[in-house]
Amino acid sequence: MRKVLPLTAAIVLAGLMPAQAAEGAGLDGTTLSLLWGIPFAGMLLSIALFPLLLPHFWHHHYGKVALVWGLAVLVPFVAFQGADVAIYEVVHAALLEYIPFIILLFALFTISGGILLSGNLHGSPAVNTLLLAIGTVLASIIGTTGASMVLIRPLLRANDNRRHNVHTVVFFIFLVSNIGGSLTPLGDPPLFLGFLKGVDFFWTTQHLFHDTALIAAILLAVFYLLDRYFYGKEEGMPSKADPTPDTESLRLLGLRNIPLLGGVIAAILMSALWKPGIEFNIAGTHLPLPSLARDVTLLVLAGISVWVTPAFIRERNGFDWEPIREVAKLFAAIFLTIIPVIAILKAGPDGVLAPLVALVTDENGGPVNAGYFWMTGLLSGFLDNAPTYLVFFNLAGGDAQELMSRYAVTLEAISAGAVFMGALTYIGNAPNFMVLAIAKSRGVNMPSFFGYMAWSGVFLLPCFALLTCLYFL
Repeated sequence: MRKVLPLTAAIVLAGLMPAQAAEGAGLDGTTLSLLWGIPFAGMLLSIALFPLLLPHFWHHHYGKVALVWGLAVLVPFVAFQGADVAIYEVVHAALLEYIPFIILLFALFTISGGILLSGNLHGSPAVNTLLLAIGTVLASIIGTTGASMVLIRPLLRANDNRRHNVHTVVFFIFLVSNIGGSLTPLGDPPLFLGFLKGVDFFWTTQHLFHDTALIAAILLAVFYLLDRYFYGKEEGMPSKADPTPDTESLRLLGLRNIPLLGGVIAAILMSALWKPGIEFNIAGTHLPLPSLARDVTLLVLAGISVWVTPAFIRERNGFDWEPIREVAKLFAAIFLTIIPVIAILKAGPDGVLAPLVALVTDENGGPVNAGYFWMTGLLSGFLDNAPTYLVFFNLAGGDAQELMSRYAVTLEAISAGAVFMGALTYIGNAPNFMVLAIAKSRGVNMPSFFGYMAWSGVFLLPCFALLTCLYFL
C-alpha cells in the first residue's frame, strides 16, 4: 500500500490544482477511433506473451512494462484531449474504481493470508472436489477474492505430492474465483455495482441460482472424472516426496481473522446502505463519505490482521506480498488503458464499436438477451468485468427497477455474463491473477495466457452455450 497511498495523495492534490477539471467533463467516446485501444491491447498482449517468451525479463520488469503502456494512453490524453479531461478521467477511474478495488483485494488478501488450515489433506479426487464445492459456496459469502485466498493454499498443499495438479488450479479459478460469486453482491464486484445502482440484495440469489447450480454441478462432475483419470495415471509410479507430510492433526489456525472477514463484509454493506448525503468533489469526481469510510475501514482491518496474526501462521502459509504487488501494478495499467475503450463502448451506436452494440438490440429496439449474455461475458473476459457490467447495464436502460421486473432476463444475462465469463482468461477477474501468482510461486507449472484459454474454451464455452439455449433464447 506504500504505492497506493502516495497515489491517493497525488490525486487529492491534483483535484486542488488551479486548472481544475470541469465537473463531469469526461471523455467523449463518439470522437474516438480504435487507435485509442492500442495501449490496452498492448497491455493485454504483454500479460499474455511476455511470461511465455521472456519470463525472466517479465518477472523483473513487469512494473516498467505496465508503466510504459499507462503513459502510452496518458500522454495522448493530455496532448489531444486536454489536461482537464485527462485529470478528470484519471481521478475518476482511480477514486471510484482502482483504489477501492485494490484496497478491497489488499484487505481480503491480508486477512485471509492469516488463516491457516494446518495439517495435511490428501488430494484425492473426492477431497479435491469437496474443497472446490465448499469454495464455490463460500465465494458468494466472503467474495471470490476472500474464498480464493482462504482455500488456494490448502488445495495446493493437498496436491503438492501429485504429479498432475494443474487442472486442479484451473478448475479452482473456474469455480471459486468466478462462478461461485454469482449469488450475492458480496460475491463479485459487478454484482456489487448493480447493488449500488439499486438492484435488490437477494435479486441475484433468486434469478441466478439456477444458472449457477447448473454450471457448478456440471463442472464439479467433470472435474471429479478428470481428477480420477489423472489420479489413476499416478498409481504404480514411484511416489513423489510430500513437501507437507502428516506431522499434525487437521485444524484451523488464525481464528482471530474470522471476525475481520466479517468486518470486511460489514464495511461493504455499510458503504451501500449508509446515505449521509456527504461527498467530496475532487477534480470533478464526487467521492461519497461512505466510500471513503469503507476504504479506510478496510485498511484498518488489514492492519489489525497483520498485528494480531502470529508470524508463523503467515510463514507456514507461504504468504508474501508479491502477488498483491503484481496485481496492483498490472491492474493500475489496465484501469488506465481501459478508459478510452469504455468510453467508446458507452458511445453505443454513435461510436466506432457500433456493430457490437447492434448485436444486443433487435430490429424493434428491444434487448437481445443472448447478445447481452455473450457480449457482456466476452468483454468481461478481456476487460475488467465491473466496468463492463456497468456499460451493458446502462445500455439496457440503467433503470434498476425496470430491469429487475420487465427486463429481468436481460439483467440476468448481463449479470451471469459478467461473473461467469470472467473465468475465460487470467485477467477477467482479479482473483484469477492472484491464484495464478500463488500457484506459480508454489511450483505449479501453470499454463500460459493462451494455454489457460484453451482450458476455458474446452470446459466453459459448452456450459455457456447450454445456458444460452435454456435461458436466454
